[in-house]
Amino acid sequence: MVFLLISVTLLHLVILTMLFIATVEKSWWVWNEVRNSDLWYNCMFDNSTEAWLCTSAEENEWLPPMQALMVLAVLFSSLSFLAFLVQLFVLSEGGLFYLTGLSQLCAGLTDFAACLIYTLRHRNILQDSSEEGHFGYCFILAWVCVPLLLASGVMYVHLRKKE
Repeated sequence: MVFLLISVTLLHLVILTMLFIATVEKSWWVWNEVRNSDLWYNCMFDNSTEAWLCTSAEENEWLPPMQALMVLAVLFSSLSFLAFLVQLFVLSEGGLFYLTGLSQLCAGLTDFAACLIYTLRHRNILQDSSEEGHFGYCFILAWVCVPLLLASGVMYVHLRKKE
């Protein structure tokens, strides 16, 4: 049982870390080695100062809902982790971790919605389709989090507390 609890806790922390990195890091769309974009900023690497110069992403109808969904996914997953820790000590023997699982499932669904919006509407969000680019590692990381969040949510719903 101890090994299962440690595994579940580590999995949740890894997922939460990946989701946080995907939300705040600057590589959702990459044009080349010196220019990329994320949910919050458009950045260029300045060779003379060897620093990233970033400007706020241009507002459009798709960006604010996507930002909100990714932030909600991080919040739901954080709430899920806190609920798991509380339920670990408060829940009676044989009880199920419903609140933890439901929060984790909500995180997975909000992450899925944000990733789907970006997949389908990245040209509208970027408003710069003149140059070809590709999806960055944060976009891929966000998609990797979707099945992990959903699977861990289902796992929490079926997990019973034992002494």
